[in-house]
Amino acid sequence: MRVAVAGASGLIGTALVSHLESCGHQVVRLVRDRASRTDGARYWNPAIGEIDDDALDGIDGVVNLAGAGIGDRRWNERRKQELRLSRVDATELLVEAMGAAAPPPAVLVAGSAVGFYGDREDEVVNEQSGPGTGFLATLTADWEAAALGAEGAGIRVALTRTGLVVADNAPFLTRMLPLFKLGLGGPLGNGQQWWPWIALEDEVRALAFLLESDIAGPVNLCAPNPVTNKEFTRALASVLRRPAALPVPRFGPRLLLGRELADGLLFSSTRARPAALTDAGFEFRHPDLRGALEEILR
Repeated sequence: MRVAVAGASGLIGTALVSHLESCGHQVVRLVRDRASRTDGARYWNPAIGEIDDDALDGIDGVVNLAGAGIGDRRWNERRKQELRLSRVDATELLVEAMGAAAPPPAVLVAGSAVGFYGDREDEVVNEQSGPGTGFLATLTADWEAAALGAEGAGIRVALTRTGLVVADNAPFLTRMLPLFKLGLGGPLGNGQQWWPWIALEDEVRALAFLLESDIAGPVNLCAPNPVTNKEFTRALASVLRRPAALPVPRFGPRLLLGRELADGLLFSSTRARPAALTDAGFEFRHPDLRGALEEILR
């Protein structure tokens, strides 16, 4: 396949490009530097609504991983608008370009997030579950709606609701590691909130799987064995051979990150299952958290 990847320089995008090329696919990166345009790169700048007229000509499939970091800074109104522009508006631009391509790509594997479900406490959710409430759930639902616009051009759309991506250079993990290595890590609040996660290797394998399968609609990209924050904490501390007995009161992250961001990312509970992937026969190489952490940290 000839695959265009938006967000190719990020954590997932970098690994995906490498994986696709190793499987014999030809990758075209969508880049924001016009001077970087080559046979393997096309220009686009969603911030100003620009994309090369021929960016998606001859492309078989598109993977959209573009989006500003959801937890990089506090969610003030300006930041919320930036997050929306980088997801919803960027996806609308990409969908428009796909429809205008000659011929249109056959499939769009669209970035999304388990944040779609919102805070569901202990409820088990799958792809048939409805949306949650709050900023992140609304943003994700609008993001998906923008991607589904591609169906009007006869393009199959897979919506990839990704959980926490576990990798040695994953931003959330690199922020946790220094404290845990010092033996100062611990569960957040009571630690009972569910954290859906997926190993980076399984994330990119699942994205490639969706490019070539016939799956359409929402797909949870998370391991089949979700864990609570307390279980995540224990597994990480055990792999590092450090204690993790110091709970972090909720007011700490709220003070540091802002109440809305902390509650939406750290204390929200989503017990998601990857029903669409497992029903389609996808096999996870890292179904259990401890094994995944051992491989990337040792």
